[in-house]
Amino acid sequence: MVYKIEPAAEPPVTLTSPYDLLTGYLDFYRETVLRKLEGMSDAELRNSRIPTGWSPLGLFKHLACVELRWMQWGFKGEHVEEPWAEFKNRSGPWHVEPRETFADVKEFFQEQCARSRAIVAAARLEDQAASLGGKVPADEDRPTLIWILFHLLQEYARHVGHLDIARELADGAVGE
Repeated sequence: MVYKIEPAAEPPVTLTSPYDLLTGYLDFYRETVLRKLEGMSDAELRNSRIPTGWSPLGLFKHLACVELRWMQWGFKGEHVEEPWAEFKNRSGPWHVEPRETFADVKEFFQEQCARSRAIVAAARLEDQAASLGGKVPADEDRPTLIWILFHLLQEYARHVGHLDIARELADGAVGE
């Protein structure tokens, strides 16, 4: 049986500011990820239906870590204890500890998104990243905030598409 999940509200079609468009669509996709995952059983959140072995909960944790890596570790240059926390084995699928619950990952995700919003609000789109991977590259190799935000946006868009398929296979839920 197929049923529809109500979509999040997209940013207004009248926006012309790159800042408002990027941050608005990032929030749209962040909300869409939550809508896709909420209501799934723990078994389905942890189950993989594809050969690569990733689970919806693993993908969710990955997106939280992507926020942390790009905004705190990369753009701000802050020390991050486990920037690759979603990988137990770098060549394997995204990893979630058996004791980690959806609520745990959701809290982590929301904390990272809130921190990212604060970082973006305090910066300019043309500002360059402080570091990448804990190193300070040459100026010409440091991405700007606008580049990072666009990268995050495409990462979310791609992974929301993955979640579309995972959710429909899990319980028939469809929609943006």
